[in-house]
Amino acid sequence: MDYGLARRATLASVRAGRTTITDVCDAHPYLLRAAKFHGEPTEDACPICRKTRLTHVTYVYGDELGQYEGRVKQSRELAEMAAEYGEFRVYVVEVCQSCGWNHLASSYVLGTGEPAVRRRRRARSSQ
Repeated sequence: MDYGLARRATLASVRAGRTTITDVCDAHPYLLRAAKFHGEPTEDACPICRKTRLTHVTYVYGDELGQYEGRVKQSRELAEMAAEYGEFRVYVVEVCQSCGWNHLASSYVLGTGEPAVRRRRRARSSQ
């Protein structure tokens, strides 16, 4: 799902004065840190400050992911994950590291489409 329409509405509201810049430039410090160290730079300029190029931060969520749920992943890692897990959701957030603009850019589902195979642990025999 592309959130371009919601993005345009938010920016129109800022330009019309109905929404303040501080309301839309409110990136959480953890999101800014994730953008700095794990984000992927884009060619798109920030629509608010126009000083900095936006960074995409990609998060993954899904019941099958276990310890990897809610983590930041690089785009190149997603294909491998899609072949390994039945289903998980990907969220891409655009972030400006200068002014703090952040907006959900897109979300989509990846995976094999097959249900997860539950592995049962075998009890160890005590010898």
